[in-house]
Amino acid sequence: MARIKGALMTRKRRKATLKAAKGYWGAKSKHFKMAKQAVMKSGNYAFAGRKMKKRDFRSLWITRISAQAKVNGLNYSTLMHGLKKAGIDLNRKMLSEIAISDKEAFAALCAQAKAAL
Repeated sequence: MARIKGALMTRKRRKATLKAAKGYWGAKSKHFKMAKQAVMKSGNYAFAGRKMKKRDFRSLWITRISAQAKVNGLNYSTLMHGLKKAGIDLNRKMLSEIAISDKEAFAALCAQAKAAL
């Protein structure tokens, strides 16, 4: 019986790695060993980036809400406390969208938060 060698799977694995490294600079896209290292590292960066994206967006929303709250005579923490006491459950993403697109509605929310305090 003939001996089965791993050339087919090895070639397939190497092709997949080199395809993932396509567009990388220099030898990282040409040589398997360097491409493998670069793909592993980029995978780690991508994993961390997906977590950081959530943090970055949350801080962006808070900055937008804070800026609009200051226009209405409140700071961010007082606004959020007032909204919680008033029973208004809006997440930061929606609050920031309201602050950008509908300033009158945001002013009304600020007034309700002030009244609840």
